[in-house]
Amino acid sequence: MTPKLLIISKALGDETRLNIIRFLLESEKCVCEIIPYVKKAQPTVSLQLRKLEDLGLIKSRKQGKKVFYSIKESKLKEIFKLF
Repeated sequence: MTPKLLIISKALGDETRLNIIRFLLESEKCVCEIIPYVKKAQPTVSLQLRKLEDLGLIKSRKQGKKVFYSIKESKLKEIFKLF
């Protein structure tokens, strides 16, 4: 297994991270939009977002007090097209 595939597999192995990725495939989202979508507490969502960012799969940008997340790893979009 290639290192990139291993990283993606690890990320998708958690239901919350999987749901976050699915949601971000649509477009860039603010944390305030992600929390109600995944139906998890803010600390849980923040932890999972940090893990996805550390894995290099998503990226963040600040705009004022808000933080927006988007897909960084283009291969994720290809993987989800298969399903």
